Amino acid sequence: FMLHYNFPPFSVGEAGRMGGAGRREIGHGKLAWRAVHPMLPAKEQFPYTLRLVSEITESNGSSSMATVCGSSLALMDAGVPLKKPVAGIAMGLIKEGAKFAVLSDILGDEDHLGDMDFKVAGTSEGITALQMDIKITSITEEIMKIALNQAHDGRQHILGEMAKALTGARENLSSNAPQIVTIKIPKDKIREVIGSGGSVIREIVAQTGAKIDIEDDGTVQVAAVNADSIKKAIDWIKGITAEPEIGAVYDGTVVKVVEFGAFVNIMPKTDGLVHISELAHRRVKTVDEVLKEGDKVKVKCIGLDERGKIKLSIKALQEAPEKKEAV
Repeated sequence: FMLHYNFPPFSVGEAGRMGGAGRREIGHGKLAWRAVHPMLPAKEQFPYTLRLVSEITESNGSSSMATVCGSSLALMDAGVPLKKPVAGIAMGLIKEGAKFAVLSDILGDEDHLGDMDFKVAGTSEGITALQMDIKITSITEEIMKIALNQAHDGRQHILGEMAKALTGARENLSSNAPQIVTIKIPKDKIREVIGSGGSVIREIVAQTGAKIDIEDDGTVQVAAVNADSIKKAIDWIKGITAEPEIGAVYDGTVVKVVEFGAFVNIMPKTDGLVHISELAHRRVKTVDEVLKEGDKVKVKCIGLDERGKIKLSIKALQEAPEKKEAV
């Protein structure tokens, strides 16, 4: 997760050189990063690299806390499932002898002329980041307590205003975001998905346009620019790794016709035999009467033979003819 904070001179009505990020920009960006980062989803749930850019166009207050609020809304609007929305507020202090006043959401002059700049960021339930700058030698426990309580109230108010626009992450990712899906495959199937010298995985990538990463534990990440490419790649991988289920119905292609039946491809590199007795309810003299190579057929997996080969049936999907009673 990267958060880049830019504070151009024109945001405070000045003319100046526009260059790389300075110490102030790096520090403010890091503070906002620390505030938002704890609410990001785990990598397993949301395996994206995120880059968020905060462009300050005008400033007369805490732009770093504005960045926290804006970042939270931007991430949720993009479909990033934040655990909770995050907001921030800057607290100030005016102290004269024993008297003091704690200020909420300070302006530029209140920051410049005041004695404290205390930034507090967090969710409705707690604090995620703090930063304090003071111009006096110290503050008391009482000042800190009042400042934190006022910051809590201010944060709740800001979160309430943010909720009027967006209360949580959108269900779907932005259409501009690449699609990433994570699936699990059995470890013993990794070799089949990769293929000899990477031939299979290269073919999947070439045909679907998806990018595929396979971990040693069987975790597969599929990334593509659109959902259609993702689906094609995942269906291909599942076809390679899937095990035929007894009772399941498959759309197959006849790949070979022999005297005793026909071999039908039901998955990538997975063929099963439809015995001649399973072609139809009637007696079939030759397989050629019913099937030819290249025919598309629906078949049902009815079991495995003694050698572990797949047994398929066409007649199991057909309605049995009524038996005629003898007169």
